[in-house]
Amino acid sequence: MFRARIGLLAAIALVIAACGGDGGDTTTTAAPTGEETTISQSEETTTTEAMGDPIRVGIITSTSGALQGYGNQYLAGLEAGLDFATDGTGAVNGQAIEFVISDDGGDPEAAISQATELVGQGVSIIAGTVVSGVAVQMAGFAEENNILYISGPAASDAVTGVNANTFRSGRQSYQDVATAASLVETDGGTVLVYAQDTEFGAANVGAVEAVLGPRGFTVDSLLVPGAETEFTGYSDQINQAAPDLVFVAWAGETSGAMWQAMNQQGVFDTAPVATGLADTVTWPFYGEAATGISFLSHYFAAAPDNPVNDFMVENVDVADLFTPDGFVAAQMIVQALTEAGPDDVEGMIAALEGWTFEAPKGTQTVRASDHAMIQPMFTARLVDNGGTLEGELLGTLEPDATAPPES
Repeated sequence: MFRARIGLLAAIALVIAACGGDGGDTTTTAAPTGEETTISQSEETTTTEAMGDPIRVGIITSTSGALQGYGNQYLAGLEAGLDFATDGTGAVNGQAIEFVISDDGGDPEAAISQATELVGQGVSIIAGTVVSGVAVQMAGFAEENNILYISGPAASDAVTGVNANTFRSGRQSYQDVATAASLVETDGGTVLVYAQDTEFGAANVGAVEAVLGPRGFTVDSLLVPGAETEFTGYSDQINQAAPDLVFVAWAGETSGAMWQAMNQQGVFDTAPVATGLADTVTWPFYGEAATGISFLSHYFAAAPDNPVNDFMVENVDVADLFTPDGFVAAQMIVQALTEAGPDDVEGMIAALEGWTFEAPKGTQTVRASDHAMIQPMFTARLVDNGGTLEGELLGTLEPDATAPPES
């Protein structure tokens, strides 16, 4: 158990990816790779609200490297989520929660080394991770060491159902692709998945095959080395292939150069392009096509309309793509500790399985059978407001509409 509207628009888009914030009484300082820092409540709060020893929770994520922006969004949400879930006390059952933050730099080896050190110090909960390759390795580590692991923005489908110890606070690739499929009204044709040659890219190829394959689409892929910075030749390869749909799965700081190359080489004239409404810094890179695209979106600040989202938006500097992943992680940590406590891993797992709660995106459920995070997803477009691009909601897909098959 644990184991387009094609032709109607110039392009269709899907969110495919994987900041700092002000979260109440908490403060964050990013440590260099491999070093630790902490987030804890103020001295006054700790004294008045939390009389016991603090509960140390490991947070392993990227605060340097290509995905550091995602890591910073996650940490901002984590602070705000802790404030929300504990009514501002930062404490559970009389004990303060102390986040011990380690920068994995996107390196699975570094992440495992940091996790090993944390477990040796008695830490029984680890969360974070924006890199799918890190998350897959951390999931195995969690089972071997019998700790609770809550993956963050890392989208690989392989994390869902891998073992009883592993959960996720964000979405997964299948949910991205299923949301994208809601915009594709015709069946049949060829899809070219243009992605980085990483665990994340491979997960998206698999998800496209799983979702669009049964609808008669033939799926091919063009995978680019993760360290590549020159994309003109790859854009030319897309033009030469002339697929019926291009599906872009991209993450990190090279997004701008990739989109610029696609615009310059006229890829949008060759075929409809499916990609994601990524974090706000990337929006200008869509170029002239930006306002003519219908996007799939994991999250943008104007998409949900609920009090939890209002709280998060008000308590971070910028609510961006992966801010809710950190916020939800804090909610899950508080739920697990409230119901069981840090010394009862099996109890914490049971407290999360089947849990339904209100999150920034809306009502979410941790599916008991495989720990998939069932959640709303969005479609969106960009509008030009006086020279500034802003996200505008097109539609909300209910959680069951994009739920992955049970493992």
